[in-house]
Amino acid sequence: MMNWMPQRCWRRVGLVAALVLLSSCSILPKKTVEVYQLPPSSITIATAPDRLPLTLHIAKADSSRVTDSQRVVILNKDNHVSAYKSVRWSDPPPVLLRNQIASAFRADGRLSLVSDYNPTLARDLELSGDLGAFHVEYADGKPVVVIRFYAVLAHPGLKRSISARGFESRQPVKGKGMPEVVAAFGKGADDVAREIIEWTIQHGSAIQAGENEMPASAGRMNPPAEKP
Repeated sequence: MMNWMPQRCWRRVGLVAALVLLSSCSILPKKTVEVYQLPPSSITIATAPDRLPLTLHIAKADSSRVTDSQRVVILNKDNHVSAYKSVRWSDPPPVLLRNQIASAFRADGRLSLVSDYNPTLARDLELSGDLGAFHVEYADGKPVVVIRFYAVLAHPGLKRSISARGFESRQPVKGKGMPEVVAAFGKGADDVAREIIEWTIQHGSAIQAGENEMPASAGRMNPPAEKP
């Protein structure tokens, strides 16, 4: 009996401890991740909306593994890369920027068709490139959103590029919260999209004027599938 009583007591103590542990786990706050997408494009229909009978496909940009992450990245002065805690983009930045540029082109309305998902769709022009920066950095202790995109405009039918150009936007963050950071990314993406639209329309108009020769079959070919 003397040996059994302590054993029984220990079992009770163990049971009580387990129940306390379970109850304490149930009241611990759960870590949540805030997911953000870019604000809708602010670009509206062009003041001279004469449509060019050209179709454009926008490909997902190439990027580094850091830029292709869904984390909201901060680039520090010492080239150390960090990120905002418990915050994610709804898609990787190359997808976010592609979708924003496509929305801007459609809102502008000067091209007859703009696609961004179907790489086998017939098109006259293709926009691709490299997303070199999509991050926050600090200037004089204040956050600034930096977007840097090197764009390539090509004739799929001729299998050659028409033009290539770098675009960059630096937008100060007007506030201290994450919504203000996201708003700055949205403004920066729209600024880049606006410049890309004018650049593309300029070359599209030259094509229509015959300055850049395009074979009759161009725009009706089914090019190779885009790499994932």
